[in-house]
Amino acid sequence: MKKISVSFLLVSFIISCVPAKKFADLEEQYKAMLEKNEALSADLHTATSFQESCGETLQNLQASLKVKKEQLAAAEAALAALTKNHENLQASYNALEKNTSASLRENSEKNRDLLKELEAKQAALVIEKNRLEELQKNLKARSERIDELEALIANKDKKMTALKTNIVTALTDFEGKGLSIEQRNGKIYVLMENKLLFRSGSWSVGAQGRQAVSQLATVLAENPDINILIEGHTDNVPYKGNSIMTDNWDLSTKRATSIVRLLLANAQIKPENLTAAGKSKYSPVTSNTSSEGKAKNRRIEVVLTPKLDKLSKLLGDI
Repeated sequence: MKKISVSFLLVSFIISCVPAKKFADLEEQYKAMLEKNEALSADLHTATSFQESCGETLQNLQASLKVKKEQLAAAEAALAALTKNHENLQASYNALEKNTSASLRENSEKNRDLLKELEAKQAALVIEKNRLEELQKNLKARSERIDELEALIANKDKKMTALKTNIVTALTDFEGKGLSIEQRNGKIYVLMENKLLFRSGSWSVGAQGRQAVSQLATVLAENPDINILIEGHTDNVPYKGNSIMTDNWDLSTKRATSIVRLLLANAQIKPENLTAAGKSKYSPVTSNTSSEGKAKNRRIEVVLTPKLDKLSKLLGDI
């Protein structure tokens, strides 16, 4: 599925005035913006998958810690047994001192070996205790970061749900007039059919469409932490254009940039949060075999995605 940048449309629109180098620079900027948008979407998906993975990892670490504690208890019991054995050996050693010097030397060497073994086991036990304490410390720190990650994701979901509610409220007057709002995969999709926005073959937004976009802009202006992607879509009927517009790629992109400019009429919306793209006929929502299907495919989609910078940083710390 191809995407046409805002830069490409503007070049097509004023191709006789803009130098080729500027065109190439603008096109590269658009590609970078698309890649950033796709990376952010991938980050969100990765964050959700990693949250589930971290939960499993936490359970595994807790189970491992339980096993280590049981091993520590067993080691302490073994140490007690060795200590008792040492006491018995010491008593034997005292008794053997009364025997011949040869027997005494032999038993003395055995005792020394046992003492060395005991000391080695005690040292190993200390090392294991220190390792378990460090494991518990790391486990607690990771658990706290996972809790923070879950809270951050829940907060973003809550904000996106609230944003959808505000958009639905703001656009109530346009219900049943070619407008629908969906929330899925952590994003909000505002779909506006062309009958609400454009005349056939035109990219000039009508009065009713301008009002709808203006009311949407009022809500978006209150949410500066949202990335806004405007996608233009057409049906499969070839565009019979002019020297400025040649096909459905041009038309879909021009319509997307028309919506961008209307949104930017609200000075509180940050231009860096906006991306425009034309998808021509290649992303239909239904079949183009009927007039009703074609009408639904001729649309503008405003895709709202939360910014994931803090979420990405937290994922890197886990």
